Amino acid sequence: MTESIAVGTDGSAAATAALEWAVDDAARRGLSLRIVHAVDRWPYDVAELPAPGGPDHLSRLGEQMLAEAVAASAERGPDVCVTTELIEGTPVEVLGEQAETAVELVVGSRGLGGFAGSLLGSVPIRVAGHVRGAVVVVRPGAGEPHGEVVVGIDGSAECEPALGFAFEQARLRGCPLRAVHAWQAPVHAFMSEAGRDLDEVRQGQRRMAADRLAGWQERFPAVDVVQDVTCAHPVPTLVAASARAGLLVVGSRGLGAVGSVLLGSVSRGVLHHAHCPVAVVR
Repeated sequence: MTESIAVGTDGSAAATAALEWAVDDAARRGLSLRIVHAVDRWPYDVAELPAPGGPDHLSRLGEQMLAEAVAASAERGPDVCVTTELIEGTPVEVLGEQAETAVELVVGSRGLGGFAGSLLGSVPIRVAGHVRGAVVVVRPGAGEPHGEVVVGIDGSAECEPALGFAFEQARLRGCPLRAVHAWQAPVHAFMSEAGRDLDEVRQGQRRMAADRLAGWQERFPAVDVVQDVTCAHPVPTLVAASARAGLLVVGSRGLGAVGSVLLGSVSRGVLHHAHCPVAVVR
């Protein structure tokens, strides 16, 4: 099977931004693009609430959205091979299944059903970190994909897939990679008599970050890496770095049973507040 990028569309502004990002990334990576629309018949499958315009209205509307997405893709990336799929089911279910056969899933930050004042819809929260591979969440008005790639790192093995994705994106874009390691010291470390210990902790954190990056730098020698190690909370640190980035990449531990536990507090925080597209790599 030919490797492809999958992108969900529902005609919203966020979906349009996601489509543009997906087309650009497919062109960069030399992959085909699969545009997917979920025909969600709930609550119209209830007898008292028939679908407006008849039972096939939602399917026709979905086909129209796909046709418009194909036209927009052809204009933005004429060399990208595009296919479409119209699938019945909830967006979360459909997109989750698409992620199983795609090298990357791209979604908008908020679909047509989202609340006007919300920064992030339920679909990206329930998909990112819950499926294998990378899920890229794109917000309207995020700007052109220029600037550096930012990746969050820590001492866990779960950040390795995120590092691999970030290095590859930086290589393809020909831009620097900023590796951000934000760590938090215990309160007692700031007591005057603990100053020396805190200096040792800082040095240890820098060594950890350097060791974590060393193997990837050998594999991607052309990527210019900036190490950014700071004693601070990771979410505001990564959000601040995203202001000058074209992409922010974070890992997901994939732990827990249900809901946002799978996503993790750092990933969830940056998804809500980042200034650029965010890739969550499980």
